[in-house]
Parts: sequence; structure tokens; C-alpha cells
Amino acid sequence: MKRIMVGAAALVVLAGAGCQAGPHQKVAVQAPEASVTSAPDSTAAQMPAAPSPAFTVHKAPPVQAPPPQAVASDPQAALVAQAEQSYQQGVTLYRAGHLDEARAAFDQALTLLLTGPYDVRHTPMLQAELEHLLDQTHALEMDALKEGDGFTAQKPEPAPIDAVAEMTFPVDAATRAEVEKQIRDTSGDLPLVLNDPVIQYIHYFTTSGKGFLLETFKRAGRYRPMIERIFREEGVPQDLIYVAQAESGFEPKSLSNAGARGMWQFMASEANDYNLHRNWWVDERQDPEKSTRAAARDLKSLYQQFGDWYLALAAYNSGVGTIERAVARTGYADFWELYQRGVLPRETRNYVPIIIATALIAKNPQQYGLNKIIEDKPETYDTVTLQAPIDLRLAAECAGTSVNELRRLNPSLLRLTTPNGAGFGLHVPQGTADRFTQALALIPADKRVLWRYHRVQEGESLAGIAHRYHTTVEQVIQMNSLAGHEKLQEGQQLVIPISSGRSESGAVRKTTHYRIRRGDSLESVAHRFGVTEAQLRRWNHLHGTRLQAGHLLLVHEPAEAKTEDASTRSSHSSKRSHVKETASQQRIVRYKIRRGDTIGRVAEHFGVSESSLRRWNHLHGSSLRAGRVLLVHVQ
Repeated sequence: MKRIMVGAAALVVLAGAGCQAGPHQKVAVQAPEASVTSAPDSTAAQMPAAPSPAFTVHKAPPVQAPPPQAVASDPQAALVAQAEQSYQQGVTLYRAGHLDEARAAFDQALTLLLTGPYDVRHTPMLQAELEHLLDQTHALEMDALKEGDGFTAQKPEPAPIDAVAEMTFPVDAATRAEVEKQIRDTSGDLPLVLNDPVIQYIHYFTTSGKGFLLETFKRAGRYRPMIERIFREEGVPQDLIYVAQAESGFEPKSLSNAGARGMWQFMASEANDYNLHRNWWVDERQDPEKSTRAAARDLKSLYQQFGDWYLALAAYNSGVGTIERAVARTGYADFWELYQRGVLPRETRNYVPIIIATALIAKNPQQYGLNKIIEDKPETYDTVTLQAPIDLRLAAECAGTSVNELRRLNPSLLRLTTPNGAGFGLHVPQGTADRFTQALALIPADKRVLWRYHRVQEGESLAGIAHRYHTTVEQVIQMNSLAGHEKLQEGQQLVIPISSGRSESGAVRKTTHYRIRRGDSLESVAHRFGVTEAQLRRWNHLHGTRLQAGHLLLVHEPAEAKTEDASTRSSHSSKRSHVKETASQQRIVRYKIRRGDTIGRVAEHFGVSESSLRRWNHLHGSSLRAGRVLLVHVQ
């Protein structure tokens, strides 16, 4: 096993004690050499589970780059080669499931062409390359959308060790005296050794590093009962809980620069060893319960191999091969002997002392001011086994909770959709399972990644609800067997049918390539497509305000649906202008607000969207002042 694990999450407090992680290394903080005092040992046993299936991805079509001789003599060919290189990096990242990084690489490929020294429109080679890249990246994103939520992935938390830099500090004499008194009365199911490195970390964690340590002890309450239960079931020492505190600070979404994930910081190869499944939708390294069981079995297997918990911890940090080579080189199967002889990686030498220091502090809470900590309440939830994938926004509506709460309860989910197929156990807030299943039963299984479930709020209208979910009033009426003039009641439950093709925000969008015309401005193009200038800038990596005629702009255009009620149809169309239509085909109507008007009611009357009304009139709140004039763009 080879490990690139983050080291002590508690180390994030060591504002400065950092290390570089190599293959299968966990990291820790440098400390001076020290004498050793030993304490008792303990034992355990269990073996790993079977490997999981491989990670599946879509393959991109092959791309032909210019030959090396052409690149050497032709700067345009060199630019194409650069763009292709960035694109291929994106494909590699895409295949590995790193979607945000893939998107950045694809964007960089387009940026190289669009911001280069040439007019792409009048340079056939560059124009062909640009169109090729647009087609290929768009095709990949469409494939990504079929699998989940496009290139939008869960945002991980940075692993604590990635923020730690180099640090050394002396042994504090007062701390030494106090700890030497305490250790005589302190026992544990891991050996508790007292030496200079341990004393150094105790001093740091109880002084300038105390704030972070308090935070991690507080967060431990969420998972402590579960960890203790699994450790009893697997037959490993309870004090191994401090490994998770060192690795991640009990943060399930912790991600190291090297790619280790979860509370116990498993690399992808180790996930396979311990049956932690990884695919487009989930990464079970971030499942607190499953990863805890995997860590318990991993540590037990290491102890079984080395016969010593300190060597097992060192191997968990740096890999079995590193420890085996150190033992073979010196002839000593003893962690502290290997420590003193300098044959272990620096980060591994400090990893074990940090865990011991954390354990000693935790076992003497009153001495270190930890006795007043109020731990977070243990995670409690109901588990519903799904028979079909479901969008988390629909799941949240069915359970009467928020998407953020569902993501917190299901940290293994990487996207806003549960895995394709049956059998995924979705955690919902405790006590909501019945409500969830009853509401979900209203949604056909094959529509649960597209449709929504909505509870009517005070003042909501059919038009406003239809617009919010980018569907039509007619579809909502038909799906819920409503009368055309039926007034909605607060608390009324509606099933909302939605079309496919969501953007990262959940809105329906279609991608358009717009060629800039003479006289176009960023504002006029944004207005034409109903998007913001900021979005145009982000999609096309624009920095200034000027647009060059002939250049292509990538636009993710809202594909809005008609929102007119059958009883109030008029000649006003709510459909957005097509790319070839111009602003001159619209007319501006001035509407004076009447008492009782709402944004939704005015939008419905003119057959436009609420967001358009807000944009045209620079509205930010939800209230309208009687007598004010609104500008409305109608067909």
C-alpha cells in the first residue's frame, strides 16, 4: 500500500509547521530529537474487504495536433499546439473525475486562442481550432450532464496540512514538569510515551494552537459515538480516534493536495482496497461511517503486520514499504529507535508524537481547560433506500429541509444527484422518512432527476412558481389537476414537471455561440440573451468592456418557458428573442405600479420573467411602490 495522506488535521493550528506529501505519505511537523520513556502496548485483528469496481468515464474523440516541424516554424501552429495541450490536460482531468479542474483547462485552451496576437476570424487555422474546441468541450459537458450536473462538482474542504508551513520550537520546562506528573495517572489503550517531541506538541496545542484544538474537539461530538461503536466491533483501540483528529479535524470533505479524502484521508488506491466505492456521483472515502470502518481495518492490518501500534501508525502515514525499508536498514522494529536514527521521513517522525500529544490532552481535559467544551450533538438521521436517482433539490423539498442540510448528512455525494440505479441509502433528517417517501411517491421514478415537489408559500402564484422552476403554467395545472382559475392555498403541495438541460444554478439553459457584430457592447449582448455582464465575462474570460467584431462569444442562454395562464393569454410573448433577432424588434412599455401589484403579477400580465423585470428596472427586493413606473420590454 502506498499512501499520500494528509497529516495532522490538528496541525492546521501549527501555523507554520508544514511538509510536502509524497506517494503515500501523511505529514506532520518537525521536532528536535528526544529521549524516550515507554508505556504499555495493546492488540487487535481483522482483514480488508474486496476491491471496488473501477471509476467509469466517457472518452473524448481523438484530437490531431500540428506536427512538431510545423510547430517549430509556424507561430500559429505553435498556438494551436498550446491550445491542444491544454485541452488534452482537460480531457485527462475529465476522465479522472476532476471536473472543476477539467473545466479550467478547457477554458484555458479557448483563452489561448481568443486572447492571442491573431484575429481568429481571419485566421483559418485558428478559427477551425476554436470551433473544434468549442464542439468538443460542449460535447463533453453534455455527456457530463447526462451523468449528473455537468462540470459542477462538490466543493471539498482543504485538508489542514496543506495550510501548514515549516516550524520548530523548544521544549517548555513548565509543560514538561506538568506532563510528567500527569502521565503517572493517565492510562489508555494505546501506549502513552512521554518525550521531548510529545511535550513540544502538548505545549503548542495548549497555548497558541489551542483555538483550533478546541474546534476539533467540539466537532468530534458529531462522530464520536459512531467511531467508538465501530472500533468496538472491529476490535481496535478507542484511542485511535485521535488519528482522525490529526488527519482531518473530523471534517468528512477534507481533501489534500495529493488527493487523499475524508476524515481518515484515504487515497484512491486505498479506497479500492477497503471497498470504498468511487464513481461519478459518490466518493465513499467521504462517508464517515464507511471510511471509519475502513480505517479501523487498515490500522488493524498494519498492527498485525508490525506487532506495534507506533509502527502501524507510522505505516498508516508513510506506507508499509517505507517502514519495512527502515526496519531492514537498521535492524530495529521499534518506532523510537527509527526516530532517533533519522531513517524515517520527517513528517512520519512527527506524526506519532502529535497523536500522542492530542490523546494526553484529551485525557486530562480539566488540566488544559477542555472540561467546559460543549461538543456538537451526534449526527442523527433516517436512511431511505432509493430505487431510482433523485435530484437533491427534489429530495430536500420532499423531506422539508434544505439542500445544504442534505449535503451535510450525505458528504459522500459529489453532485446534486444521487447515484444512477437503485440501492443508494440517502440520509434525511431524523423523523422525516415518512414525509419524504409519501411526497416522493407522487413523482414518477424516471422523473426524479428533473421534476420538483413544491409546497406553496403565502402570496405565490402559478405563474411565479412556473417561472421559478422554468416550466409552464399549463404543465403545472395539468400535472396537479388544477382548474385554470383555482387560487393556490398556502401549504398546498404541487408536483412540478421540469425539462432537462439544467445549468449549474439549476436553471434550464441552452448553449449558443454568438459572433460579435460591429457596434455590439457587453451590455447589449448581455441584454439580448437575458444574462449578466459578469456571466459573459466569466464564460469568455473577458477583462475589459470592448468587444471585437467577428469574435465568438460563448453564451449559456436561459431557455425560458411561456408563463401565461390559459385564462389571461394575450398577444404578449414571454419567449426570449432568438440569437438572430435584434433589440429593435422589441418595444418598451411604461407601466405604472398599482396598489397590490407584485413582481409576479406584473410579469404574468406582460408575459415576461420576474428576473427580466428586476434587471430592466434595477430591482433588488420583492416589494413594489405604488405610483412608480416600470419599464417592460415586450414583443
